[in-house]
Amino acid sequence: MTIYRGTVLDTPESPFTGGVLRVEADAGIAVTDGVITHRGPFAQVRAANPDAEVVEMTGGVVLPGLVDTHVHFPQVRVIGALGMPLLDWLDRCALPEEAKMADADYARTVAAEFVDGLIRAGTTTALVFGAHFAPAVDCLFEQAAAGGLRVSAGLVVSDRLLRPELLTTPEQAHADGLALAGRWHRKDRLRYAVTPRFSLSTSDAMLESCAELLSDVDGALFTSHVNENTAEVDTVRGLFPTCDSYVDTYGRHRLLGRRSVLAHNVHPDDAELDQLAAAGASVAHCPSSNSALGSGLFPLRRHVERGVRVALGTDVGAGTSFSLLREGLQSYFMQALLGADGLPLTAAHMLYLATAAGAAALEMDSEIGDLSVGKQFDAVWVDPDPGSTLGLVLAHAADSDDALAKVFALAGPSDVRGVWVSGDRLR
Repeated sequence: MTIYRGTVLDTPESPFTGGVLRVEADAGIAVTDGVITHRGPFAQVRAANPDAEVVEMTGGVVLPGLVDTHVHFPQVRVIGALGMPLLDWLDRCALPEEAKMADADYARTVAAEFVDGLIRAGTTTALVFGAHFAPAVDCLFEQAAAGGLRVSAGLVVSDRLLRPELLTTPEQAHADGLALAGRWHRKDRLRYAVTPRFSLSTSDAMLESCAELLSDVDGALFTSHVNENTAEVDTVRGLFPTCDSYVDTYGRHRLLGRRSVLAHNVHPDDAELDQLAAAGASVAHCPSSNSALGSGLFPLRRHVERGVRVALGTDVGAGTSFSLLREGLQSYFMQALLGADGLPLTAAHMLYLATAAGAAALEMDSEIGDLSVGKQFDAVWVDPDPGSTLGLVLAHAADSDDALAKVFALAGPSDVRGVWVSGDRLR
């Protein structure tokens, strides 16, 4: 057993439905075999377990492990390519880099960079867009397993409108996905995710192939993009004239459910929101990416009011960093810019979106997302240098809510002192 001591902040209940930030200023969290067995005031937990090792984290704050619900592993090296809308950015930056993943040695190097970037940012769990090449996806899973992360990922499939080397057939996509799932699904901390790139690049036959694979792999996730850019939305409507909407292109192919996560959804109509809510699907909100590509301001209020689950994604490499703390801050800015149409966020909202909401979207909320008894000890220790700006403002924070707001405003990977997954320290 190990007892972790520090100021612990988490959101076991959603602030969108009345939950509040849970604060323990001098907490003790007892962990046995990776599972939290006792939580309370440190003195109390220590007295009950006098022989346990104590890990002191009394500076800064201890948060649940951060959960990224949308991030692209092949795009690490194109972060920061600014000044283009989505479709231009894909053609000029993202897709040429993704074509390089055909070289397994190159893919392995990028996968190692990717996993290291997640860990440095305090991300312990991620739903990852893999690559268009099965050997590259193997490289991603290998590196994620070696790094100790919880990663769900899969082969990205398309059969039209992209560079020829990124295309495959529905039959080959199914065969390759099934083989990858056989090698990696539910091995270590890994799961398979069925991943058509988006309806723009996938025919009805390809989406049907994805539905078959989703049925064949018990417990697999489904992820793709939806309603990110107005030009993209218009094109998809033309490609699927019998579907009611972009969301419906997935719904018609039995791809919407509790384990479905669609990225962006910046431009939904009300019927699409109702369809997502009825299916129990989730949306990965990626504010930095939406801003960098000029995609639009995310209508969080409409999602919440119509019962659609929302979590955060970094969307590297259109997103500008691996930091979900930065994404939380950007989500706050985005809602402020929407004025009366926005949903004002507190620090508790931002933490929930970056942790427990992501766990729920990935159907892992019984295991992770907050630091309650019975859950895995996935945690991030944010502890800045005392002379840094964050260190200075934390020392003068009015209360824990104020301290958490300052963490979202100022913290970055350099302030992440420790990262744990199931009690294993990754950093």
